[in-house]
Amino acid sequence: MKQPIEDVSDASPVVRTETGADGGQAEVIELNKNFNTLSTFSLAVSLMATWEALCSTMGIGLAAGGAVSLVYGFLLSFIGNICTAMSLSEPASMFPNAGGQYYMISELSHFRSKALLSWYTGWISLVGWVALTASAPFGAANIIQGLITLNQPDYDPQRWQWFLIYLGITLLAFAMNTWGAKVLPLLENIIMIFHVGFFFAILIACAALPKERQSAEFVFTYFSNGTGWDSNGVAWGIGMLTSAYIMVGYDSAAHMSEEMKNPRTGVPRAMIMSIVVNGIMGFAVLLAVLFGIGDFQAAVTSRTGFPIIEIFFQMTRGNAAAASAMSCTIVASASLATVGLIASTSRTLWSFARDGAPAYSRYLSRVSDQHVPVHAVVVVTVIVILLGALNIASTAAFNAVLSVTVVGLSLSYLIPIVAMLYRRIWTPKQIQWGPWKMPQALGIVINVASIVYILFLTCFLVLPATQPVTAQNMNYSSLILGGVLILVTADWIFRARKTYEGPVPMY
Repeated sequence: MKQPIEDVSDASPVVRTETGADGGQAEVIELNKNFNTLSTFSLAVSLMATWEALCSTMGIGLAAGGAVSLVYGFLLSFIGNICTAMSLSEPASMFPNAGGQYYMISELSHFRSKALLSWYTGWISLVGWVALTASAPFGAANIIQGLITLNQPDYDPQRWQWFLIYLGITLLAFAMNTWGAKVLPLLENIIMIFHVGFFFAILIACAALPKERQSAEFVFTYFSNGTGWDSNGVAWGIGMLTSAYIMVGYDSAAHMSEEMKNPRTGVPRAMIMSIVVNGIMGFAVLLAVLFGIGDFQAAVTSRTGFPIIEIFFQMTRGNAAAASAMSCTIVASASLATVGLIASTSRTLWSFARDGAPAYSRYLSRVSDQHVPVHAVVVVTVIVILLGALNIASTAAFNAVLSVTVVGLSLSYLIPIVAMLYRRIWTPKQIQWGPWKMPQALGIVINVASIVYILFLTCFLVLPATQPVTAQNMNYSSLILGGVLILVTADWIFRARKTYEGPVPMY
């Protein structure tokens, strides 16, 4: 029988007793159900911040493939992630749980392997989510320093200054998650309004301001390989980092499912619609920016470090104040996205701890008198701050964080999708479907397409972004993921295999 995690919160949380398939019982600590489909959708849309993330990371794609990399990479990423979200929506509808992917694989796998598979899936998902959370203040702080450089040519950016900006953004998001939990759903709705409002402001400005425009030939056929790789195909694949990064994070809806009133239908809708809405906005901004580029080489080699700042500067005909105002919409959105990112990541950690997986689970599974997983929020925030400190030591940290985000989350999506495909083909009668279900043939096609996309993506995003490889430009994502896997494997062998039995069944 699974032993419950002892509740040590300061106030009595919402607790119910569940009976598992083996007849054992365990207490399940719950959070308040403050979210509905709209607020969950708002959280997913705003934390993905697709068009803003595209603007802040497009330099990677421009250097590794040019406009061709961004346009066709975006379309491929959109299709691949739609297939992935549709694939995940089925188990999310069947098994709504804050654990998301690791809970899905636990329910879809054989009872003998559920503990081990959910263990690795949970840790891979956590690594991806922590990296995604760090990436938002990473980008915002970098752009702020870029704007200072634009307005003060004599400014010499220091990494410790960047870290203080990063720290301020992270701590603000921490405060909102800790003391603003009751209004978090409303806050996410307001953040989405800003997200959409800024989108229209930037789209209109990019359509109206440029004095000269690039041709359709440039936007849809221009290829530029500035990576140092001899193969243009490899360069294009590396450029997929931009398009892949801006589309992940929709599984945040699954991690908020225990705070929703009707997660079986609300989570699939929020996941799929967040990609559709963000995809439309992101592609519109992408085309507007590419058509509005003046001097391409000046943008790629901008002293601000961000092509988008130079592009806005060109569009506004050398008006630094106007370019700064346009860039500040990206900073504001990235900073606000950090709120939802910490919320989603902390729920993932809290759920994992509630099931007794990580060390110090009793501490990590505590909830406050507002039913907020406050210790999980604290731990996530501390780890994010430590990740930021890495940037002081190496300028390659930002690209590594982006790569870890995409690879970690994509692999966590892959595992339950493979299990879902197996169940669909070989044991379909054992599946207890939720409200969201694809037809058999369509489901197989969508699952296979998702698996192929994730495997393709993972192969390229662990490669160094440029050649020749040095300590400064090395892609450390594989080293980070490999190191985490070694550590969690050691933890499993010496501790967890004796105590962790898999998640507590909830439905």
